[in-house]
This record gives sequence, C-alpha cells and structure tokens, in this order.
Amino acid sequence: MTNQKSPLLTETESPKAKLQTAIDAVIKAMQLCEQVQAEMVPTDAIQKTDRSPVTVADFGSQALICKAIGDASPDDVIVAEESAQALKENASLLERVTDYVNPFFKDAPPSAETVCEWIDRGSGEVGPNFWTLDPIDGTKGFLRRDQYAIALAHIVDGTVQLGVLGCPNLLSGLNDEDLERGCLFVAIRGEGTRLYTKTGNFIEQVHVSEAVHRFAESFESTHGDSDAHSSIANALGITESPVRMDSQAKYGIVSRGEASLYIRLPNPKYPDYRECIWDHAAGLIVVEEAGGTVTDANGIPLNFLTGKRMHENRGVVATNGKLHQQVLMAVSSQQSAVG
Repeated sequence: MTNQKSPLLTETESPKAKLQTAIDAVIKAMQLCEQVQAEMVPTDAIQKTDRSPVTVADFGSQALICKAIGDASPDDVIVAEESAQALKENASLLERVTDYVNPFFKDAPPSAETVCEWIDRGSGEVGPNFWTLDPIDGTKGFLRRDQYAIALAHIVDGTVQLGVLGCPNLLSGLNDEDLERGCLFVAIRGEGTRLYTKTGNFIEQVHVSEAVHRFAESFESTHGDSDAHSSIANALGITESPVRMDSQAKYGIVSRGEASLYIRLPNPKYPDYRECIWDHAAGLIVVEEAGGTVTDANGIPLNFLTGKRMHENRGVVATNGKLHQQVLMAVSSQQSAVG
C-alpha cells in the first residue's frame, strides 16, 4: 500500500469541490468523535424519544459538517439525523458540545447558540438535490468503543453522486492488527471508491471480491433477522462466521472485499420498519463504485426520495455483484418458507 496524497483531494472543480468539502468536514468530525470517545463521561449521552442514544459527539459532528457545507454552498439542503432541540433543553450538555466544537474555530469560537444553529442546518427536507448525514452511525458501537461511522452523501434526482464514510475505529485492513486504525472511504459516481487514512492520505483504490466467503450483519440483534441471515448464508454455501459490526462500516468491508455481502432483513418483531436514508446512502455508493450491487430485499433500487425513511423499500442487500441474484433468490425462498 502507498501512503500519498491523492490528486482527488486537490481538485477544485464541481462536483469534486463538493467532495473536497465533504472530506475535510468528515475528517474534522472524526477527530472530534475520537476526542469525545477518549474523554467521555456518563452524562455525555442521553436517550432520544425513540429510546436510541445520542451523544455529545453526535451533536458536535453534525455541527462541524453542517457548518462546512453551509459555508461552501449556502443554498445546499442538508437532511441530517439530529436536532438541536434536546441541547436547548440541556444546558450542561450544550456546554460540553460547544467545548468540543470550539477548538476547530480558534480565531472565532462559536457561541452555544451558534452551535445549535449549525446543527439545525441539518433540518432540511428531501428533494431533487440534497445532502444526507448521519453524524454518528452506530452510536451504540461508539459507546462501546467499537465500530461506528460518520456517513455523508450527496443525492441528485434520487441518485447518490458522492459519499464519504469515515470509520475511526476500523482497521485499514480488517484482519491485520498491525495496520493503522481508522480509515475513510470516498466514492464519486463513475470514478470508483478510494480508501484513505483517517487523516486523508491515499491508501488504495478498493474493489469487491468475487469470492464467496463471509457475510456482514449488524452487531445489534434487533437491527435485523439474524436467523434468516444465517439461513441465506447457508443456502449460498457460506460457512464462515459472520462479521458483526455496527454502522455502515459493513458497507466498507464489502467494498474492499473482506465480506461477500451485507444483509439487513427486517426484524420479525418490527415487520413494518423502514430504513432511514442517512443509514445507507453513503454506504451504497461506496459499494457500487467498488463494483458491487445494492438493492432492497426484493431487488428494488433504494429510493431516497420518499422522505427521511425509504418507505418503498424493505430491508437492504449489498453484495459483490456476482452473488446478488443468488442472494435475492435465497431471500425469496426464505420468505416463502416463513410465509
């Protein structure tokens, strides 16, 4: 592997100018998240109304990224996961978030009110041209000091045009503990997927593997149907234990050939659950530009224009491409057997 600056990071023309903004912002967000993770105290995490956790790092990450996009392209719409409302109701938490954001703006540290304004730049609505952001995808993994991702994508007319996936705890090679921890997946439509260090140094262009070896699934059992996943893997002749990890880092390991597929079928307890756009947009382009295929469990392309949730899609299947039809057939057979 080489370790040099990629030409991609120095070009200024659109849409690569947007990509440069995205890369710089995600790298800063990764730095903030790592600092919070190293210094975290119990009060740095609260529970949202849906009982999922949100942390100082989620808010700080969203503030930095929305600020960067807003400065570079003031008219750009951002559809992000978090809102500043909880911070406005929790002065001590807001102070913590502001303290972590301020060092990135030493010449003019923002006030707490300004940080909230930056976060709420992410309150846009889905339309023909927008960004979608998950400031920390896999917050439970973050809290366990395990895998999580900062996921940012730009979508035009329903098609993901670029994606940046920052994975601070993911090794640059999954099975080599001697490699650097932390990496960045960068994909732009029609130009492939590149892997960088977490500081933005180019490592290599990545490609899916044609091998049929192992599959990836969510670490959290409630996020999918693990029994169905195992049955599908068996039908494909996959005998290796699955790679279980939080966040869109799973898309990353498929893109660089460390897993043949990633399956996320709805948990039978929540059959009507529909996925959020920010949980899949960046990962989708990372896999597709590495040569893979991503659809829902019925083989339908993911629709990012139905709102913050993909109401027309059920589940997600990401593969090396070669396996895709076999996986969909196995999914169909599994569903028929259950029915």
